[in-house]
Amino acid sequence: TRQENDFTFIPPFIQTSPSFLASAARTKTAVQQTARLLGQHSIPFWSPRYQAHMCTDLSMPALLGYFMTMLYNPNNVAIEASPLSTVAEIEVGEQLCELFGFEEQDKAWGHVTCDGTVANIEALWVARNLKYYPLSVRKAMDDEDGPLRFISEEFKVRTCEGRSKLLKEMSLWEMMNMRVKTVLDIPGLLREQFGITPEWLEEAMAEYNVQTVGKEALNRHFGVGEGMDGQFFVPSTKHYSWPKAAALVGLGSDNAVSVGVDHDARVDLDKLEKLLEERFARQQPVYSVVAVIGSTEEGAVDPLEKILAMRQRFQARGMSFMVHADAAWGGYFATMLPREGQDDADRDGGDDGLVPDLSLRVETQQSLFALRYCDSITVDPHKAGYIPYPAGALTYRDGRIKNLVTWTSPYLSRGAVTSIGIYGVEGRQLSALWAALSTPRDSFVCTPFNALPSESSSDPREVEREKQRIREEILNKSNTEIIAQDSITINQADKTITLLRALGSDLNINAFALNWRHPDGCLNTDVEEANYLMERVVSRLSVDHPDDNPSSIPLYLTSTEFEYKDYGDCATNFKRRLGLDTSTPHEKLMVLRNVVMSPLATMDGDHGRFINMLGETFRELVEKEVKVCQARNDDSPDYHSFWIRGRGTAKTVYLSYRPMFHLAKHRKQIILEAEFASEEGQRAYSLLEGNTGDDEIILKTSDKIDLDSLLSSRTSSTTLVGNLSTSSNGTILPRTPLTILSILKNRPLNTSSHDDTYPSGFCPFYLYGLPSHTSSPSETPHQLYIDHILTKSPNIFLSSPIELTLDNEQPIPFSTAVTKGAILALEGIHEAALQPFPADHPLPANFFFNPGREFKVSIWGDDRAPDASARGLLTEIKKTEPIARGKLVLKEDVGGMVVDVERINRDPWKETEEQKVSLWRERCWQGWEGD
Repeated sequence: TRQENDFTFIPPFIQTSPSFLASAARTKTAVQQTARLLGQHSIPFWSPRYQAHMCTDLSMPALLGYFMTMLYNPNNVAIEASPLSTVAEIEVGEQLCELFGFEEQDKAWGHVTCDGTVANIEALWVARNLKYYPLSVRKAMDDEDGPLRFISEEFKVRTCEGRSKLLKEMSLWEMMNMRVKTVLDIPGLLREQFGITPEWLEEAMAEYNVQTVGKEALNRHFGVGEGMDGQFFVPSTKHYSWPKAAALVGLGSDNAVSVGVDHDARVDLDKLEKLLEERFARQQPVYSVVAVIGSTEEGAVDPLEKILAMRQRFQARGMSFMVHADAAWGGYFATMLPREGQDDADRDGGDDGLVPDLSLRVETQQSLFALRYCDSITVDPHKAGYIPYPAGALTYRDGRIKNLVTWTSPYLSRGAVTSIGIYGVEGRQLSALWAALSTPRDSFVCTPFNALPSESSSDPREVEREKQRIREEILNKSNTEIIAQDSITINQADKTITLLRALGSDLNINAFALNWRHPDGCLNTDVEEANYLMERVVSRLSVDHPDDNPSSIPLYLTSTEFEYKDYGDCATNFKRRLGLDTSTPHEKLMVLRNVVMSPLATMDGDHGRFINMLGETFRELVEKEVKVCQARNDDSPDYHSFWIRGRGTAKTVYLSYRPMFHLAKHRKQIILEAEFASEEGQRAYSLLEGNTGDDEIILKTSDKIDLDSLLSSRTSSTTLVGNLSTSSNGTILPRTPLTILSILKNRPLNTSSHDDTYPSGFCPFYLYGLPSHTSSPSETPHQLYIDHILTKSPNIFLSSPIELTLDNEQPIPFSTAVTKGAILALEGIHEAALQPFPADHPLPANFFFNPGREFKVSIWGDDRAPDASARGLLTEIKKTEPIARGKLVLKEDVGGMVVDVERINRDPWKETEEQKVSLWRERCWQGWEGD
């Protein structure tokens, strides 16, 4: 506020100066351009069509409060610096404690953080400090000059089992397993029994508490054994902030122990109990168990009431830990529970529509009700609270716990307890859409992550009948119509609301996945091909290209991945329900998800028209993308290309196939032994003897052929007819016939044949080049060749003539192995570390696969059939002794070296990320300088 004696700090002559005016003009231009770019490229989160992330239109009070407070920029570190906003934060904390049902409001406490990540970090920080506080007090008693030594003979506390015992006589295990209330009671007990003031105690403990000395010093003093550090347990559906929190508070992310989940992505209680039993048996302390109340990927709510009951059982045996609820997403759903004192008669819905908590699963209601018994709760107002980013919060059932982290200065973000009770049914109706979207006649299947009730039956007709009921009784009805119909239905099991509550996730995130059918109606079984369909669908339902108009996207969705290491049998079961192959469980499964944040998607009077319209739009889009999947997996005849290997004077040559991962008819690695079936062909090839370096010699089939059928039915007279050509001069001789003498390799490259990881510690190749009628390398002038073994996608194809020198004279088994295609490892080349290989052409000078490079090698025979999958092959052979060792030199003989990292990985239907990023930069800054 300007006062009478204030100076004019920016006088008129400055305001009218050229530099001031120029700066103002630049600012104006920047604001206008930024507004233009935001208008053109921002995502319409406010639209009911946007259902991708946890974003939607914000509440008006939240926005106005945000705008107003932002101008004053208060800092809530002290009330004198921000009196109003500090009081507002206190009020918010109290309201959140009331929302979660903490019984003793005077003891509960909550505060606002910048986001849920910081709240989770603080919760773990508190759990660590709580666990070590009894040890700090004990050390202050034990030290010869310790400030609490004078109470050591009299001070008693209760053990976890409830027995009163001198603290000085307690074991390490007993001290680290006091109940939360017992630890927090210690300062009060010292005051009551010995008159010790809180001020003196805080000063006396300053040099003993874990925040000062660190947990390592206390571990050493009390003899905590190596590998016996405390741990905390969190479901594998955890937010990424938990391992980060473990690192930041000094526990180490390895001590954030992931607990597996069940088929509904809720924590597996049997696995949790087993982990706790193991720690109990070896007396390893547990800081806390985290229950996820609304996982951000699946909307799953862990059975909190059962976790609390499990803790009670362990406490009776002498083991205690905090229970924290990570309700960043699901916390605000507690507004849907009936408030204390609410008359049951008020819960019939009446004119206001569906009763909020009736749209929740019974299990979800129980877990939300159990929040009041947690020690601490994280909640994000910027998610289901409809508050602008960023806004997180942390609440404590016993507010005294905040004294364990006296250095915190929480930053205030605007927010209020906003009820979302009337919005609960929308998530269910979108769940119904995904559940009933596909029929047996469609070219795809849409499978919700949460199974339909009828899926417990082995009869697929029951499932289809239930889907039809969903279409008739839910998707085409308003909320009022559903309630009206149920009011005249006597049997509760027959009511539509009973079915509605069983659909979808525990909250309002709907996870589902797609798979597609071949033209003959058979389901695709390849996980990667199902993922490909979903990738294309998501790219169509998001702003994926700078030319995309955000306002024209019909429906916004997003995706996640189910990894076996996190989801275990839960992911395998979902694949099985989709009709996918489960023999390679470590393959990631892409999962689509929509988050229903807008209450406008199912307005009464709409009678389901908007949702059905979204469904039809989605169906049409998926049908189009299925056609792409069918085309890339079409196995009809096509043209095929081979690199020709072999000296021009040699009768026998080798055909090394040009693979492509993104086309099924080219998704194979083939090496053939062949000979020219005509003198003309032999002569034309011999004239290419001098072609070296980058001049590749290629045979491309003259006609479209079914290569699989040709090879599977091969006889001694089977002929391959192709155009003999070079990369520099094109076709040399059209329709050149070659007779196929033998098939060395004809290995599939579909994802079920891939290894889970790239080779580590070596780089594998197929070694070939000795004709099948030759018994010794010395008997032939033929060159040896190597082709890179393609174990996984994406990859690089490498092939080269080599000069091989063996360490010792090798017996016949070596020659026999090479005639069938042996396995050769370049030692010291760590392929896994090099992936993905560089896409540059020409390759950098230091690239390992260059002419003249020399390598130590080990060689093994390949006992698998030529057409067998190579999955696991390298793991098997590395367990055995090589049949030969030696060194090789990469050569530039006839046909040259082949390096292909582009064509092998090219997706004919997809634009590269580099192209898109370049276009984004061009579009976003176009015209900026000119304006």
